[in-house]
Amino acid sequence: MPKARDQRLRELAPVLARVAGPGQYVGGEHNEIAKPDAQVRLALAFPDVYSVGMSHHGIRILYEIVNAREGMAAERVFAPFPDMEAALRDRAMRLTTLETATPLNECHAVGFSLSYELAATSVLAMLDLGGVPLTRFEREHTDAPLVIAGGAASMNTEPLSDFIDVFLIGEGEESLPELLDILRDAQPLTGEKRLPLLRRIAREVRGAYVPQLYRTEMLADGTVAVVGGVDAAIPYPIERRLAENFATATQARKLVVPIHETVHERAVLEIMRGCPNGCRFCQAGYATRPQRERAPADLLAAAKDCLAATGYDEVGLLSLSTSNYSRFDELLEILDGELAPQGISLSLPSLRVDHALSGIPARVQSVRKSGLTVAPEAGSERLRAVINKDVKDEVLLEAAAEAFRCGWRQVKLYFMLGLPTETDEDAEAIVSLSHAVSRQRGSGGRGKGKGGGGRPAVHLSVSNYVPKPFTAFQWCGAAHPDVWAARQRIVRDGCDRRLVAYHGHDVSTSLLEAVFSRGDRRLGAVVLAAYRAGARLDAWSEHFRPGLWNEAFASVGLDPVALATREIPLDQALPWGHINTGMRDGFLRLEYERALEGTRTAACGPGSCAGCGMAGCAFV
Repeated sequence: MPKARDQRLRELAPVLARVAGPGQYVGGEHNEIAKPDAQVRLALAFPDVYSVGMSHHGIRILYEIVNAREGMAAERVFAPFPDMEAALRDRAMRLTTLETATPLNECHAVGFSLSYELAATSVLAMLDLGGVPLTRFEREHTDAPLVIAGGAASMNTEPLSDFIDVFLIGEGEESLPELLDILRDAQPLTGEKRLPLLRRIAREVRGAYVPQLYRTEMLADGTVAVVGGVDAAIPYPIERRLAENFATATQARKLVVPIHETVHERAVLEIMRGCPNGCRFCQAGYATRPQRERAPADLLAAAKDCLAATGYDEVGLLSLSTSNYSRFDELLEILDGELAPQGISLSLPSLRVDHALSGIPARVQSVRKSGLTVAPEAGSERLRAVINKDVKDEVLLEAAAEAFRCGWRQVKLYFMLGLPTETDEDAEAIVSLSHAVSRQRGSGGRGKGKGGGGRPAVHLSVSNYVPKPFTAFQWCGAAHPDVWAARQRIVRDGCDRRLVAYHGHDVSTSLLEAVFSRGDRRLGAVVLAAYRAGARLDAWSEHFRPGLWNEAFASVGLDPVALATREIPLDQALPWGHINTGMRDGFLRLEYERALEGTRTAACGPGSCAGCGMAGCAFV
């Protein structure tokens, strides 16, 4: 054990005896990598607690990539729960990395993985606890570490642009090591070197966005847009980065095995990136184009390595639409043949609803049969045409019936409320379809729609739809909170709880997500005010305090409901318009127009191209 961590644990001993889940703060897990003499030390920061962050696949990949490089160390750090944060502040102790107990302000860089918009105040809490100045303005002439961010929620950089020195747009497997190479050349980092370093990163690392080096303009409605670089040497727009060869890119094989409970404790195989289906609401589907795959033999080898390194008894398949993997049947056969004899189970994510779905339950023996997960997203076929979700009711019912006949106990259904053009009738259709799926349980001769042990056969999860940048609905406002609440009531009150277990999403958190999803630089002041008032871990219902956020918005003169529900004119500059994802101009607008007409766009595939213009697409 490194001496610094040994000393850190002695100092923490009185604290750990009094906080919940002390194991999440001590490190020392199996497969942990400690490099105390590294030239460049990156704190891989996940702005949520250990149990969530340790299950994040992107962190696992970057951990292996950086630590495989000579002289470079990637060390994990997660947000503490409030009891631990209070204990650290009471004792004037810094938040440190798990591997070597290095305080964040002594690292060369702190890199945040932003998976969701509600992580903003946790980013500030971690910086503050780690001794790092909160804003990039305060860091301009200091030797503070560079603060980096990437991930799905950084596709709209602007709400956190006051706090982040460098955003890495897109996939970071190559851009992050390139940035760290430049940072190594700059050591020791001083205030005099900081601006030249940032300029070099902006020029040389494709996909790097340095907010300090870009000009902004306030539009007539108060929106702030990024309009160009400070000079011709600064790239504009910023190009989204993709792994050059996903088929051979790093597949996390030697996972750190947690010593504290986490959300997912299993080996993970990322089988594919991108998605051919073109669901108009799905940011991930558009932002990870084009579709790229790994070979079944390579995935099997990775599974064997990961299982041997961790001792897990479950393998999960990771992609946006696993059943769109072109060799899905072959992959299932290979994995099932290898895993089932060893007693290792296979976890399938949400599956596409088509006629092939009905054959999956009987075909795979190693899959745990606790629940088949599918996401129709909208209750009516009319609304599914609007969002380009090609799901037929009869196909879903056929698949559910087959799953129940094969011994699956439950079907998990995911829907959204507040989609563009939605009506009350669409919400009522969610109830009708859920009941119809539940009745398939009885058709198999196992009771009146109830699962094992008398539990409902259907678990229904209903979220509030939030429009996202880089989708066909990026110009749409979110539904008014009153509309979300009314439609939630329609679904909740309409469900027969003997048949359907209902779970709805909180409207207040959806409102905040909608504000930050499509917001601009004005929101930095709101984040800072909410953090200073005590906002933390806002994605957790037990920690979210909407009153603090309402006060923060009021303090800077912004109305969150107006921001969340505003429609953006099609000819207006967008707050995220400085990012180029590679899609051709006008493609998303065309998809928006098709949505309003209720016209479908065929999924990409051999002989079928949606025309997005993405370079490297195998279907062009």
